[in-house]
Amino acid sequence: MFIPALYSLLFPIAVLLNSMAAWVSVHVPSTSTFMVYLKNLVLSDIIVTLMIPVEVFQELHTGPPAFHMFYCRYLSPVKYICMYISISLMGLISLDRFLKIVQPCGQTQCCQNLLFGRLISASIWVILIATTGLPTMVLTNRYPNVSNPVGSCMVYKGVQGVTLHEGVIITLNLYFWLVCVLVVVCYMCIGKAVVQSFRNSGSNNSQAKQKTKLRVFLVLVVFLVSFGPYHLVRIPYTFQQTKRVAFCRDEWSHYAKELGLFFATANICLDPILYFFLCREFSEKVKSMIKDAGDRMPKNWRSGTT
Repeated sequence: MFIPALYSLLFPIAVLLNSMAAWVSVHVPSTSTFMVYLKNLVLSDIIVTLMIPVEVFQELHTGPPAFHMFYCRYLSPVKYICMYISISLMGLISLDRFLKIVQPCGQTQCCQNLLFGRLISASIWVILIATTGLPTMVLTNRYPNVSNPVGSCMVYKGVQGVTLHEGVIITLNLYFWLVCVLVVVCYMCIGKAVVQSFRNSGSNNSQAKQKTKLRVFLVLVVFLVSFGPYHLVRIPYTFQQTKRVAFCRDEWSHYAKELGLFFATANICLDPILYFFLCREFSEKVKSMIKDAGDRMPKNWRSGTT
């Protein structure tokens, strides 16, 4: 019951934060590649948010076998696609920030063009769906000879499906660590460049320096804490599934994978916080929304009297 309880607690927070993020992204024009990536990230997070109740139902193992197979064949691949779309977009956002801050001349390059931003974002969706999502759905087509299969989705995969599953997991795991290196390098360079600019200008504004360091540190921590644990345990768990490697405590490997997956899902609640710190248009729109809501409240509510 522990994992379903965590998802149940996560859901209302995710709905609140991502509803706000969706409202802001609709009302903020796409004037930069950063906003294009951010809006695609919001869309990915909303899809994952809507899937949380299904995840809870699945984790409780109370649904019929037909639901379990439908989840394994269609819904689970969609969730993983959205996870790696988020990872890809966070890598693009890091590179975009790097080009604008560390390499200012990069603003005139094609990678800072709005059309390029839209094309690369659409390409990420298409590539991940075509190379991981659709093949997984097609090859998850085996009907096990048990009346109520629950637990691992591997029971629905034949030999080809198992081979594809292993290859996809290893490839995506390597892809994550490459993006992780990109994110770390970009934000370390950004932090160094901003601090150096303060020194060159002779500014003694320690508060601004600390604020800059906090932003860089926050992005790195969110990325690593959200996605790092899952990718540390995913490959050993997959080898256990596909090679039937016996461990003394197989259940602990499963729990570690599920907890890592929860941390990766919880990223949908952390992304809106990053938007607020990294995007001036986003933070200004949120502040304006809060101010307008306060202005519409009755005066006796604002003053705390009845």
